[in-house]
Parts: sequence; C-alpha cells; structure tokens
Amino acid sequence: MPEDMRSDLRPSPDALLASAERESRGRLKIFLGAAPGVGKTYEMLTAGRARRADGVDVVIGVVETHGRAETEALLDGFEIIPRLRLDHKGRRLGEMDLDAIVARRPSLVLVDELAHSNAEGSRHPKRYLDVEELIGRGIDVYTTLNIQHVESLNDVVARITRIRVRETVPDSIIDRADDIEIIDLTPDDLIKRLQDGKVYLPRTAARATANYFSPGNLTALRELALRRTAQRVDDQLVSHMQAHAIAGPWAAGERVLVSVDERPRSAALIRYARRQADRLRAPWAAIHIETARSTALPDADKDRLADHLRLAGQLGGEAVTIPGQDVARDILRHAKAGNFTHIVVGTPQKPRWREMIEGSVSHELIRGAGDISIHVIAGAEPAPPPARGVRTAPAARPFRLRPYAVSTLYVAGALGLGALLDRFLDVRNLGLVLLTAVLASAVTSGLGPALYACLASALAFNFFFLEPRHTLIIRDPESVVALVVFLIVAVTASNLAARLHRQAAAARQRARMTEDLYQFSRKLAGTATLDDVLWATAYQIAAMLKVRVVILMPEGDSLAVKVGYPPDDTLVDADIAAARWAWQHEQAAGRGADTLPGARRLYLPLRTGRTPIGVIGLDSDRAGDKPGPLLTPEQQRLLDALADQAAVAIERIQLVADVEEARLSAEADRLRAALLSSISHDLRTPLAGILGAAGTLRDYAASLPETDKADLVTTIIDESERLNRFIGNLLDMTRLESGATRPNASLHFPGDIVGSALRRADRLLARHRLDVALPTDLPMLKVDAVLLEQVVFNLLDNAAKYAPAGSTIAVQGWRDGGHVLLRIVDEGPGLPPDDLERVFDSFYRVRKTDHVPAGTGLGLAICRGFVEAMGGTITAGNRAGRPGAAFTIRLPVPSESPEGSS
Repeated sequence: MPEDMRSDLRPSPDALLASAERESRGRLKIFLGAAPGVGKTYEMLTAGRARRADGVDVVIGVVETHGRAETEALLDGFEIIPRLRLDHKGRRLGEMDLDAIVARRPSLVLVDELAHSNAEGSRHPKRYLDVEELIGRGIDVYTTLNIQHVESLNDVVARITRIRVRETVPDSIIDRADDIEIIDLTPDDLIKRLQDGKVYLPRTAARATANYFSPGNLTALRELALRRTAQRVDDQLVSHMQAHAIAGPWAAGERVLVSVDERPRSAALIRYARRQADRLRAPWAAIHIETARSTALPDADKDRLADHLRLAGQLGGEAVTIPGQDVARDILRHAKAGNFTHIVVGTPQKPRWREMIEGSVSHELIRGAGDISIHVIAGAEPAPPPARGVRTAPAARPFRLRPYAVSTLYVAGALGLGALLDRFLDVRNLGLVLLTAVLASAVTSGLGPALYACLASALAFNFFFLEPRHTLIIRDPESVVALVVFLIVAVTASNLAARLHRQAAAARQRARMTEDLYQFSRKLAGTATLDDVLWATAYQIAAMLKVRVVILMPEGDSLAVKVGYPPDDTLVDADIAAARWAWQHEQAAGRGADTLPGARRLYLPLRTGRTPIGVIGLDSDRAGDKPGPLLTPEQQRLLDALADQAAVAIERIQLVADVEEARLSAEADRLRAALLSSISHDLRTPLAGILGAAGTLRDYAASLPETDKADLVTTIIDESERLNRFIGNLLDMTRLESGATRPNASLHFPGDIVGSALRRADRLLARHRLDVALPTDLPMLKVDAVLLEQVVFNLLDNAAKYAPAGSTIAVQGWRDGGHVLLRIVDEGPGLPPDDLERVFDSFYRVRKTDHVPAGTGLGLAICRGFVEAMGGTITAGNRAGRPGAAFTIRLPVPSESPEGSS
C-alpha cells in the first residue's frame, strides 16, 4: 500500500462515537423471523435459560405463548414480572410493567412481540419504545420480531401478501440492535407446523395456509428476512473496520462502486455497475469526486453529471459526492472505508502525452487497488440525448463594488504598515507585507478582488518602495526581479486562496442544500395522505426556488389543480394547454420551454420510474419580472432533486391506496360470496319449509287430523318469522353500512327493554330455562329503545342457537361506575379464543355442530353497529371455569338519569 494511503488510515470518529454510545447502554438482541410460528419466542426463551444458567439475572417482561405447550414449558424457573392491568374498551388488558422492570433492574429482560401496540394508559404507545427506555437505562433486552413489521418493508410485504400490517417498528431499531439472530424455517416445515396445530388452532391454521401462509408468500418473506439481516451484518462489519482503522476490503460480502463524471459514457458505466451488482447480489454505489475543475464545469456538463447521479439513484444505487483533489486517491479511500470489493471505471480518454504529464485515474486505481477488483470498461459514448426543452436563465452575478473597496482598504492598510517598517526592513520584506493584502482579499472576496489587490499592490510596491521612489520607473535590475517575483507570487497565491474560497462557498451551499433536502425528505416520510405530500412539496419548492407553484394531477380525462403555493387555482387557456401538453408528452412546456412559450408558467412533468403522476407549474414571485427563462441551471438541478423526492412520496401514497383498494375489493368479493351463500341457503330453507307445509295443507287438508294441521300451520309461522328475521338483518346491515342508522335516543329503563326483547324471543327460548337477574335500581339509559331491544333479541337468538336444549340462558345486569352492563350468558360450547373479535364481522359464522340451526352471520355485526351508534361497546368472551359464551353490553349512564325501578 502506498505510504500516503497508509497515513490516511485512522479510526473513524463517527464509528468510535457510536461504539462509545453502545458501551453506555444495554445490549439489544432481536430474534427475527419471516412469519409467525417459526419459533422466535421458543429460541428467545432457550437463549434466556442459557444466560440464566451462566449466572445472569434474567426476568421475563412479557411473553406470549399462544397456548403452545412446548413454549409454556420453558417458562418454568423464570421470574415473571406481573403485568400492568389496564381498562380498554370495557376489557382488562395486561401490558408489560415498565416501572416494575426498571425498579427490579435485572441484567437481562425478555420482551416478546416488539411491534406490539400498547393499550391506552401505558407510558409509551409502542412496545419498542419501552425497549428503547430499558436499554437506555443499561438493561439488556432480548426481543422477537417478524420481518413484516419492519417499516421500510411494509409496502413490499403488502404487495407480496396483499395484507397491510398496521403495527410496525422503525428501521432504526434494527440498525441499533447489537445482535440479530435469524430464526429460519423452510415453508414446508412451517406449513406442517400449522397443520399440526403448533401455531394456530386447526380452523385458523387452515384459513392462514390458504391466504397468508402460502408457500410463495413464505418464500418471499424468508428472503426479505435473510436479506435484511445480511444488510445489518454488513453494516456492522463496516463499522468495525472503521472503528479499528482496518484497511479494507474484507471480502465477507461483495460491494460495487462506480466512478462517475460529467462525460456521457458515465451512464453506461452506471448501468454496468447495476448489472454487476445484480449478478453478485450486492449493494452498490456511484461516486463523484468534486475537484476544483468540477466547480468550473459548464452548466451543460453540470446538468449531465446531475442526471448521472440521479440515474444511479433510480437504479437502486447510492449516489455519493465528496470533495477532493486527487480523484484516484479519494476513490480508493472511500472504497476501503466502505469495504467495497469492486470498482468500475472508464477507460482513459486522454492522449498518451497528457497521461504522462497529468496521470490516469484508471492506472492509478489499478496500482493502488490492493485486494479491490478494478473493472475498466470502454463505456462507448452514446448519442447525445434530446435537449431538455427548457431554456435556463443566466445565473445572476451582479457587479459588486464593496469587495473591491474592501480590497483597496487592505492594500492601503498594508501600505501604511510598510511605510512604518520601511526604516527597519529590506525592500524585499516589504513586498511580503503587501502580499498579505492580496491573500486577505482572496480569502474574503474571491478571485476578482484578489487580482485587483494584486495589481494595486504591485503599483504601490513600485511607486512607494522601489528606487526611484514616487515614480513608476524602475532603475535597479534587482528591483525589476523583485517586482516580477512579487507579481508571480501574488497572482499564484491569490489564485490558490480564491480557489479555497470558492470551494468553501460551494461546500457551504452544498451543506445548506443537503440539509434542506434532508428536512424535506423527513417531512415527506411523515406524511400519510396525498394532500399532505402535495402541500409539503409545493411549499418546499416555493421556499427554496423563490417561485410560485401549482401542482396538477389527472382527474378522469383532464388535469386539475390539486394545490398551489401561494394558494392559486386559476389557469388561463394558455396555461391549461401547456400543462396538458407537458402531461401527455412528458416534456416541459410553457414559459422558457420550446413548446407553448407564451404561457404564464413553466410546466414540468412529475414522474417516477413507473409512470408520470402529475405536472408542476412554476411562475416567478418577483414583481415586474419579464417573460423568458425562469430557472438558472443550478435551480433546475435543485428542482429535479425536489421533484424526484416528491414523486417517490406520491407513488408511495398511491401504492398504499392501491393495496387498500385491492384489500377492499377482496373483502367485497368475500362479502358478496357470503351474501350469495346466505341468500341461497338461509332464504331458500325457510321458503322450502313454508312451501312444503302449505302444499301439504292444500293437497291433503281433508285427510289430515287436526293435530297435523296445527303442526303444519306452526311450521309456516315459524319459518315465516325466521325469514322475516333474515330479511330484517339484511336491511339493518344495509342501513348500518350506508350510515343511515341514527339513534332516536331518549331515557328508558333497561329492564323494560330487556322484558320486551324476552317477550319477542319467547318462541325461540321455549326449549331453554331462563334466568333473569336485573337489579330494580338500575338507572335509566339514554338509548334508542328499538335498537337496544334488537341487540338483546339478536343475542338471545344467538344463545338459543348454540346452547343445547334444556340448558340455562342467563340475562344479567349491574352498574359499574358510570356505566350499566348487560350480559347474556349461555351454556353452549363457547367461542374459540381466536374468534372473540371476528364474531362481530359481517357474515362471519363460528363453526357449528349439526344440531345448531344455520344463520346469516349478521346478527352480532348488527349488535356491535347498534351499540356503538348509541355510544356503548359490546364484547364477546367465554365463561370462567365452565363452557359457555358471554356477551357484555356496556352503555354509559347519562348525567341526567334518575335512579328508579324498572
């Protein structure tokens, strides 16, 4: 390795700082899986037992066994922190007690389900925030996570599974993890676990296998988990190398770096690097070294360079621009620091004589590469792309007199100081005093004032200090040499100092622009709706470019103004025509463009890699601005960067909407199929009974005994009532979903409403014993009596269907603080634990035994809709210690409610 390269190897300050921060906090280990059921909790508990056997103080913060016997067996011997009990929607929920864990202060705590959302009343809304607090207090944490809960992969998982996961954790949690252990199972093994009942109950497992747990989905999720883990491991390797000043690369994983400049062939190099990275299944990046020559490039070359870096980003690479002086040396330094194993560079373009004088980047890379593979690619010059179609305005560089006045003061000050020192110093030393004025002008004001100071200093040096003095004549040959040397040194020094001034100014501008773009990207990342993205984009463009902005998006066959900043939605005919042309042809139109230049605004297409998504219109916000080109080349490049970020954010919102639309479409198809099934079975069954009984009465009335006739009439009445209930449920559900149900609330005693419902259900409950326990002092409730009666009736109907004949159906009521609770309890088989919430879904029916009459799956959905419309809640559960289901209605007591008997 060359000596100058070896001298650059020192620990990275950022890596050392990150390492120091890790030493001051607890360690986080994540057991990461591709899907539920792969064994994350089991492995976490096994690892915890191993640490406990080593003498480590281990406690369980929260673990969900989901009824799996082998997992529950691993809990033996652990100290389990009791859960914090919180009320949520009428139910008592158990959450991890963060304060108890902090007070106990173990060495290691086991926390299951990192992506869990805490109940209201918890300190943090998300469990991962609890974990962050624990490790911040120096407590080590083992936790579990499924790959579908990682925020950056949420959209990818939704496209794969067609199911959007609502509970996510930010990627920064994975990035901060000290260890990640991948818990991997092949799709066949996981599906077998499902079928064996080791993950879900059999009914739930069958449904999961048919939907989320298909072999294709599991394979894709497995690859995502492996790739995300590999990415984190690769980041850890790079951080380790940087913290210990290890010269890369370590070829533990392949990484590709491509060198980019303003020449057209760079586009071909970028595409080659992308193909190479795909073959190696490796991350890649494009790098441009910004030298003094780069800052002086023509605007056309700067535009081309910006396009190349944008192309790298669009193809999935990381675009990097770093300042430097020696291109080859800076590329190698970046490659070694980033652990890149391949560098792609173009063939030399200079003539041989220039290479001998200036050197060759590709040759220098090959000589200094060490273990890095160098790919020297011809990268044939492509045909020049079509012109952008937008004329740019010249950058405003007004002549300013102030820097020259300041330079004059510097020269005058140096001249005065030289006059004081004239009696003590040689004339050649006096030149150095004047040289300081030149350097000061170059550093503070740039090249122009520095050259002016150089000329003024030379004249002053000649006039005041060279013999004969006070003339511009030089008599002594030595003085001629002194003046020439002074001029050469002054010009050279002023150029070097001015170059540093330009680079510092460019660095400040680049830092300011990078900060603005970073803040814009953060703002976009926090937006959840299309309107928010559009408003943020319009405001950011207007603020950074000092222009007025409108954004148009398609609506049917036309374009409509979605947002304007400052607010403006008026477009004249010329603007409408320019916007439509820009949308249809995906090229700029309007002010300053080659097409329809008479429009008031400049219209530019807003597009992603997939498709155009809108049009941005720009207009000057300066009063009295003349028609013509609107943006400078630098502003055009900044607008491209802003538009790219906005387009990606808009596409993200649209993809979310597409996934949600697909989900709703699938749900609608499921409901339609369920409705057709209900109509075909539940409508035809009572009709068949009615037709059969009526037909028998018609054909055999004369020969039938009176008891048989009475039974047939009873059958007709019962089936007619059943049919009437079915149609009533359909109508009630239709009103609920359309929002047409508005409670007609007034004060009623709950006992009166329950009594009315019992009378209606008298025939349904004929085969059951009834136990009614309603206190006489229950307060009046402000409810719709008709709706609440229907709720109680549906619950009684449901209990009568599932409870065996001769069993008891209980109706209970009591007051709990500011609420009245009504509960219907039966002695049937109860509800599967996984169905406690789903029983309230439309058309969802729990699997029944043969003796249970068929239902529509609407009754309980109507109950929840009616109760919530009246400001209450309804929950389903199972009886404690014995079979049976319990449905609890919780209704608020109004402040004006009187106490009394019902």
